[in-house]
Amino acid sequence: MCTLKTGYLELWASEQNLPLARFADCARSIVSTGLDLLGIEDISPPRSLMERLRAFDSIISWYGANREEFRSEVGRLDLPFHFLPALPAGPNLHAVDFYLEQVRPWACAPASAIPRIECPCSRGSHLAIHPFASSPRKRWPLSRFEQISGGFPVRWCAAPADSLPGAVQIDNLYKLACWLATARVYLGNDSGITHLAAATGVPVVALFGPSDPAVWAPRGDTVRVIARSTMDEITVEEVRSAILALW
Repeated sequence: MCTLKTGYLELWASEQNLPLARFADCARSIVSTGLDLLGIEDISPPRSLMERLRAFDSIISWYGANREEFRSEVGRLDLPFHFLPALPAGPNLHAVDFYLEQVRPWACAPASAIPRIECPCSRGSHLAIHPFASSPRKRWPLSRFEQISGGFPVRWCAAPADSLPGAVQIDNLYKLACWLATARVYLGNDSGITHLAAATGVPVVALFGPSDPAVWAPRGDTVRVIARSTMDEITVEEVRSAILALW
C-alpha cells in the first residue's frame, strides 16, 4: 500500500483509467480539465484550469514530462508541478519499485510492493484467457490458446474493440477487474489486462516475449511468468503445466 502524505488527493488521468482510481478523493479525465491544451501554441487553456492548478499545494506529474513546450509553459506560469519520468531507465529495476521510489518524498512507499485492487468477488472454477496485447510481437498464437482451452473450463475476455466471438467484453476497468477476480486461474500475454488480473490476487500465468519481465512482469505470490526471446518459443505443454501448478 502506498499512502500519499496529503489530506486531499485528486487524480487526473485518461478516461479509461478513472474507474481504478478508487483511492482518490476525486478523479478527473485530463481532457475534461483542458490540461492537454496547456503549452499548445495559439490555444489558451480554460481559466478554470489555471484556477484549479494554482489551488494545489503540489502536483506530481508524469503527464507532459517529455513535452518541452508543456514544461516551459508550466515554468512560465510558476505552477507547482513536480515532473517525473514515465518509464524506467534501466534493465535492473522493476517498474513498481521505480514508481514507488519516485513518489517516496510524498508517500509512505514500501519496497517490493505488490499492486492490489480490492474486488469483492468469489473465486470461480474457470480459466480466464485474454489472448491480446498492444503489439503483435507480444501475442502468443491464438491457436495455442485454443489448444489450452481444450483442457479446462474456459471463459475468454477481450477489449470491446477486439474481435473474439463469445468473449466477455467489459469497458469499465474496475468491473473488468472484478470479473477477472472470479477466475480460478488467469492466462494472458504481456498486457495491461494481465497486470489488472494479477492485482486482483487471482493466480496468473503471464507470457512474455520481447519485453523484459524483470522490469515489466506482474507481481504476486501466485504469478507465474513464462518468458522466451519470442512468443513462438513458448510451448503449449509448459503453459499447461504452469496452469496446473496453480489450479
